[in-house]
This record gives sequence, structure tokens and C-alpha cells, in this order.
Amino acid sequence: MKRMSFAADRECRVDVLLSERTDLTRSAVKKLADEGNVTVNGKTVKAGQILRVGTEVEILIPDPEPICAVPEDIPVEIVYEDADIAVVNKPQGMTVHAGAGNHEGTLVNALLFRLRHLSGINGKLRPGIVHRIDKDTSGLLVVAKNDAAHLSLSAQIAEKTCKREYLALLEGVVKEDNGTVSTEMGRDPKDRLKMAVLPEGKGRVAVTDFFVEKRFASNTLVRFSLHTGRTHQIRVHAKHMGHPVVGDPLYGYKKQRFALDGQLLHAFRLTLTHPVTGERMCFEAPLPDYFERVLTVLQRES
Repeated sequence: MKRMSFAADRECRVDVLLSERTDLTRSAVKKLADEGNVTVNGKTVKAGQILRVGTEVEILIPDPEPICAVPEDIPVEIVYEDADIAVVNKPQGMTVHAGAGNHEGTLVNALLFRLRHLSGINGKLRPGIVHRIDKDTSGLLVVAKNDAAHLSLSAQIAEKTCKREYLALLEGVVKEDNGTVSTEMGRDPKDRLKMAVLPEGKGRVAVTDFFVEKRFASNTLVRFSLHTGRTHQIRVHAKHMGHPVVGDPLYGYKKQRFALDGQLLHAFRLTLTHPVTGERMCFEAPLPDYFERVLTVLQRES
């Protein structure tokens, strides 16, 4: 059992504060609160209770449950592996870990088949998973093979020393050569399946840098660098810029020119510090063939 305490830096709900300060989702915080594991001044509280500035809330996090996701012989490219970490190149269409009603065919299932050890911090359904990318986004993720490596990598992400860079093909021609999109994000109040840019004070801060790599007649290849890791962050920020990602079924144009299975968004570069050796490491993954084919068509037309 792990005990953690945090002081509220603003007036907010218990589940909002704890989801920001830990790796837990708001639903996970609610479950722990319902079980009596969240207290203020020694008294149990509900997840929706409002905290005043300076109020300290304490949460007890049970020890991780044993890993029970089933190993599956699914092809997955392992870019690098040692005793502590593995870096994988996830294909488009593969979910990172199991969710409600979906316990098969995930990256975790594939990793359990290929790697002898995975960290247990994230429990039985997300062993080894330090960060995620969307199902239809391709590219690099680092996986922790033990708990010490997991904690180090999580800290690097929180401290923004783990650099994640993406390439995306956007609709339209982006005028600025580079810039930063800084907003607050949260669930779209009109569609709970989507995320959205929200008014100040209504969401969590999301910051994304962008750099134009190449302009075509009616599209732009853009490199994105994340400062935060909100769900769908790049896709939502691209839409906010007025240039949604090509092929994006949630945030993109309804009428798509190319027949694609998802957004043209690829996590092509990952830079981190090895949790044991301290070595600064950089990994790159080339664009998938379907992404390259679209760029070839656009290049011919330019």
C-alpha cells in the first residue's frame, strides 16, 4: 500500500487534483474514494468534494495486482532492448493496453509474449506501460521492464526531460514556420468521446510546439513536440490551429481525399535518459509506408 498526500493549489475537486498529481484516472480516484482510501484531515471524502486552496488530501494506493493479461504471438517491432527498458515501434491500428471489453490484440499482449519482464506499477492490464499513443497513431514508445525503470521514466515525462516528437500531415497550408499552442483541454462537453480546448480554468494545461517541415499545395508536414501528454493532444491542437490531421476520424474533415485507416500521425523520435546508466539516448522510427505514399502523391502535385 502506497500513501501519498498533496496540497490543493487552487479550488478544485478531489478527483481532479489527484488525477493531475498521480498516474491515476479520475475514475480510478473515484473507485479508491468509494473504498475509503481518500481522506482530508483524517476523514474519508468523496471524489467530487471541492478542496479549498491549501487543503491537504491523502490517498492510499493499493499494491499493484498481479499481471494477468494473456501473452499473444503478435508481431511488433522492438527497436531497442536491454535489462531495464525496451523501445517499440507500435503500428497503426494497435491499442496500447486492454480496456473494458478489450483484452486481446494489444501491444501489452504482444510484449508479454516477447519480453520476460515488465514493470508491475500500472497493474495487471498495463504492465510496463509508461506512456501511450492513440490506437491509430503509429510510432515509438518506451516500455519499463522493472519498477525502478518505470519510476525513473515517469519522472522524466513529468519533468519534461523525456522528449517525444511526432510528424503529422495537416490539412491546408500552415503559414507560421513554427510556434507553440498552449491551451486548457478536457472532455468535449458535447461529445464525451472527444477531447476539446476548454475555457481557462475548465481543463488541464496542454502545451505543444510545432515546426513546419514541408509545405505542399494544400497540405503541410509538421513536426510536433509535446510538453504535456493530454489525451489526443496533438490532434486537438491541430484542429485548434485550423489544420486538422489528415485522416483523423474524430477531429479531421468529414470528407477525406485519401483512403486511410486513421490519422497520419507518427511518433518518429523519442529522446530519454537511461534509468540506470544515465546515458542520453535518442531513437527514431521511419514513417510508415502508407504515410510515405501520401507524401509521394503530394510531392508529385507540387
